[in-house]
Amino acid sequence: MREEAVNEIHRESRTKLSYRLAWARNYLKRYGLIDNSSRGVWTLTEKGQKVGLIDKEQVKRAVVKKNRKAQIEKNKLDEAGKDDLTDEVEEFKWQDSLIETIKNIQPDQFERLCQRLLRELGFVNVEVTGKTNDGGIDGKGIVKIGGVLSFHIVFQAKRYQGTVASSVIRDFRGAMVGRADKGLILTTGSFSREAKKEAQRDGATPIDLIDGNELAEKVKDLKLGVSVELVERVIINRGWFKKL
Repeated sequence: MREEAVNEIHRESRTKLSYRLAWARNYLKRYGLIDNSSRGVWTLTEKGQKVGLIDKEQVKRAVVKKNRKAQIEKNKLDEAGKDDLTDEVEEFKWQDSLIETIKNIQPDQFERLCQRLLRELGFVNVEVTGKTNDGGIDGKGIVKIGGVLSFHIVFQAKRYQGTVASSVIRDFRGAMVGRADKGLILTTGSFSREAKKEAQRDGATPIDLIDGNELAEKVKDLKLGVSVELVERVIINRGWFKKL
């Protein structure tokens, strides 16, 4: 697959590839071949382990039929027929909305958001340097392992729409040489496949990457400007009343 196809953006910071993979996972899940845990770990089901070749059209027909039946039973959609967005694809909506909100704040505000995020994640002495012409270094901090080992971290807060290229990784690494043990780049966009390879290139100082979707998840988990509400939904079983 060509690099351009892998990095092509579907919406906001989400690539077309990740969007299509999400749909594929949900179709296979509804078909009973895979399942995921609450932590988002996907595994093959017992049925999935026994399947060899998969007929794409057969899966699609079975899932569409299952969705239609569920929609009728729960009275969720009218007969005009709206698209049934599955759980994972529906989840894109709040992520995209949060990423768009973050992209609309000022650059210095995004740097302070990253600073707060790292503090909440356990980093200490986190500072935003606020310097220009510093090779992309926006801040620094220290992470302690077991309260004993300390690693000095420098980070770049890249409020960005689109794909971060490998050249950004190389420039950032050049700026951090001799100044930190590790680097971290946080962005509202995504990273190209080559950028991810460059970040973990053998023999070079490792750089960790947090893209827009991971950033949104962490902001939500830490409840930084985000609250989660559980909505009660009452489903009426009309068939039960008819049997009285």
